[in-house]
Amino acid sequence: MSMKAILAGAMGTVLAVTLAGAVSAAPPGLVTDPVSHVDPFIGTARGGNTWPGATRPFGMIAWSPTATSGDQTNTPAANGYDYNTTKLRGFSLTHVNGAGCAPGAAGDVPILPFTGAVDSSPTADTKDAKYVSTWSHASETAVPGRYTVTLDDGVRTDLAVTTRAGVGEFAFPAGKEANLLFRTSNSLNGSEDAEISIDPAARTVTGSVLTGGFCGRRGNGGGDTNPNRRSYYRLHFSAVFDQAFTGTGTWQNSTLTPGGTTATGGEGYLTGANRAGRGSGGWVSFEPGHAVRMRLGLSYVSLENAAANRDAEIPAGTTADAVALQGRAAWNDELNRIQVAGGTGARTTAFYTAVYHALMQPQTMSDVDGRYLGADMRIHSIRPGQKAAYGTFSGWDQYRAQIQLLGLLRPDVAGDMATSMTDFAAQNNGIWDRWLHLGAPTHVMTGDPAAPTLATWYAMGVRNFDTAAALDSLVKQATVQNPEALSDAGCPGQCKGQRPTLDTYLALKYAANDICHCWGGTAETLENSLADFSLAMWAQRAGRTGLYRQLLPRGDYWKNTFNPAVGYQAARKADGSWQPGFTPSTDVGFSQGSSATYTWMVPQDVSGLATLMGGREAAATRLDGFFTSGYDPTNEPGIHAPWLYNALGKPFRTQETVRGLVDTVYGTGPGGLPGNDDLGTMSAWYVFAAMGMFPQVPGRAEMLLGSPVFTRVSLRRSNGVTLTVVADSTDTYVRSVRLNGAPLSRSWLPESFVQRGGTVSFTLASTPNQTWATTSRDLPQDH
Repeated sequence: MSMKAILAGAMGTVLAVTLAGAVSAAPPGLVTDPVSHVDPFIGTARGGNTWPGATRPFGMIAWSPTATSGDQTNTPAANGYDYNTTKLRGFSLTHVNGAGCAPGAAGDVPILPFTGAVDSSPTADTKDAKYVSTWSHASETAVPGRYTVTLDDGVRTDLAVTTRAGVGEFAFPAGKEANLLFRTSNSLNGSEDAEISIDPAARTVTGSVLTGGFCGRRGNGGGDTNPNRRSYYRLHFSAVFDQAFTGTGTWQNSTLTPGGTTATGGEGYLTGANRAGRGSGGWVSFEPGHAVRMRLGLSYVSLENAAANRDAEIPAGTTADAVALQGRAAWNDELNRIQVAGGTGARTTAFYTAVYHALMQPQTMSDVDGRYLGADMRIHSIRPGQKAAYGTFSGWDQYRAQIQLLGLLRPDVAGDMATSMTDFAAQNNGIWDRWLHLGAPTHVMTGDPAAPTLATWYAMGVRNFDTAAALDSLVKQATVQNPEALSDAGCPGQCKGQRPTLDTYLALKYAANDICHCWGGTAETLENSLADFSLAMWAQRAGRTGLYRQLLPRGDYWKNTFNPAVGYQAARKADGSWQPGFTPSTDVGFSQGSSATYTWMVPQDVSGLATLMGGREAAATRLDGFFTSGYDPTNEPGIHAPWLYNALGKPFRTQETVRGLVDTVYGTGPGGLPGNDDLGTMSAWYVFAAMGMFPQVPGRAEMLLGSPVFTRVSLRRSNGVTLTVVADSTDTYVRSVRLNGAPLSRSWLPESFVQRGGTVSFTLASTPNQTWATTSRDLPQDH
C-alpha cells in the first residue's frame, strides 16, 4: 500500500479544499507580493483556533472579532472566532494565535458598534441576546494588517493596526442610533477588575482590565484550585475620536448609568452562572449617519504609555487606509524573507498564510519608551541593545518547529526573545516556566522547553543575548530542585513545579509516574532527556567540556522508560515496576498523547531507538504501522515522526509521507489547518515541509531532507545569510540532490547550511529512488 493511501485511510477526508491536485499555477517567477497570497481565514474552522483580524508581525495589538453562541462567559472557539458562528460580541484588542485551551487567552476589551438603544446593562444580557450584531462572510474581508466587515445592521467597520495601536473607522447608517460599547471587563477568561473613563470634552475613552486566567477552566488543571485562575497583567487602552460625543453612559453588573463617565468592576474567572451578570463598561454615542474614526493605543505599563504608543504610531488625522498600506508593506517585508516560485496557487496560499501565522509570535510587550510589564507584575526597561521585549511562549508546542523557523528568518528577534525569557525567569525567582502568556508563568504542559529553544537558537547562530547567563540559569534549573518541584498545584495539566521532583528524577534517572508531581512521568522523562541533550550541545559549542560531559548522559534517560517487554515507552513506578494494563493507546504516563506517539519522541537518538526495536528495518516497519493506526498530525510529540525514515535508511518514505500530509491534511479555506495552530507550530511544520526540509533535533541546526513543493525557494535570514532551494519539478520523490553544486548522498544538510548559507538542488521524480541516502554513512548522525 502506498503511503498516500495509508494516510488517506488513517485520517479520512479532512478538508473541503486540499492541496493535492490543485492546478492553478503561481506566477513562474519568485513571489514578490506575498501578502496577496495570504488568507487570514485559514484555520478559523475545524479547531485551528486562528482569527482573521488585524495585526502586525510580532504585534502587541491583534484586533479581531469575538463571537458568541449565546453565553456571555464563553466563546464558540478558543480565541473567540469560529467561521461558522457569525454573531458578534465585539472587536477585541488582543488575541493569541491557535491556543488550545477554551477559552484561550486575552480577547481583551471587546468594542461593539451598536445601532439600538442602550437602555439596560449589557452585562445583564447574559445570553448575548440584545447587545450583539450579526454578519455574513460575503461582507467580510481580511488581509494582513486590516480587517473590514459590514454588519447586518448596516455599520461598516474598518480596522487597521500598527505594532501597538490601531485605527478603527465605523460608518453608522442613517436613521439608527450610533453607539460604541466598550466591554472593558469581558476578556475571554474573565477579569479581576476593569475600569473605564470617558471625557466628552477631550473626546477620549480610556481604561484598563486586570486579567489573565489562561487555561484557568481546564479540567485537568486542578479544578477549583487551578493556579491560573489569577491575574497576571493589566492592559491599558487610550482611545481618541474625531467626532464629538452626543451621549455617554456606563454600567456595572446590572446597573445602567446613562450619562455616566466612569465605572469599575471585574467578572471573576469562572463561567456560566458563577460569572454571568458581573462586569463593567461604558459607551459613547454619535450623530447617526456619520463615519467615526477612533485612534487607540495599548500598553501593559500605563494609560500614559498607551496614549504615547498611539500618538507615536498613529498621529492625529491618520486614516485606516494609510495604516493598512503601511501594514501591508510591513508584512511584505517579513514574508518576502522567503520567496517561492513554481508551486500551485493553492500551495502558495497555504505556504504564505503559514508563514504569516508563524510570525504573529512572539508578541511585542515593550512600549515605544522601552518599558514593559515583567513576570513579577513590575515595570522594567529593555536592556541596552535590545530592540524590544517579547512575550508569549507556548514552549511544549513551539520548540518542535516554530522557534526554528523564527531563528531561521529572524535571528535578531529570536535573540531579543531569548533576552526577554532570561529576564522573565530572573523575575520569577530564577524559574523558567514552560508556557508564558506575555511574560507570566502559566505552567501549562510538561518538560522544560525553554532549554531546547535557546539551545537551538544558539546552534543556529543567534548571539544577541547573554548566552552565558542564560545557559547558567537553565543548567541551574536542570540540576537544582526548586521549592515548587514537589507541589501538586495545577496538576496534572498545569503543574506549578518546573522540573518536578528533580532530585528523585536524577537519582532514578527517570520520572516515576506514581510520585512525579507531573503530567505523565514517561512524557516528563522524554521531554527532559531531549532538553538535557540540547543543553549538552550548547555547552559543547560554548567550550564548556565538563558541563557537556555532565549533561550528555542525561539525554539517554529515555531508555529507562522504554519497556522491552512490550517494545514501547511505558509508565514506570518508583520501585522500578511497570504500570499494569499497558496498551499502545494508553495515555497513562503521557501528556496529551499515547505511548504509540511518544515512543518515537527520541529525535536525539534514532539509532538507539532502532536498536531497541530490533534494528532499522524492524523500526521502519513499525513506523509504517504507526501511520496506518491513527497517526495524529496535530499532536506535537509526533510531528517529527514522518521525518524519522531518513535515519532508518528509507528517505523515500519520508518524502511520500510528508507530501501526503501536505496535500491531504493541510489546505486552503477555513478548514485548512489540521487542528490548533498552537502559536504557529502547525504552520511552521507546513513551511518546513513545503521547503523540503525539517529540523533534525532541537539543540542542533542540521536539516533533514524531504522534497519541496516549489521549484525555487530563496530564504534570506535577517543576518544576511541566504539559503536557496532549487528543484527541477514538484514531484514527490528524490532522484538525487546536490549541495552547493556537489553531489549529496546524504538525506540531511549540515549545520553550515543554516549558519552560513548555500544552495541545495533537487532532482525529483514520480517514483521512489530506494537506494539514495540508504547506506550507514549517509544516515543522519546522532550526537
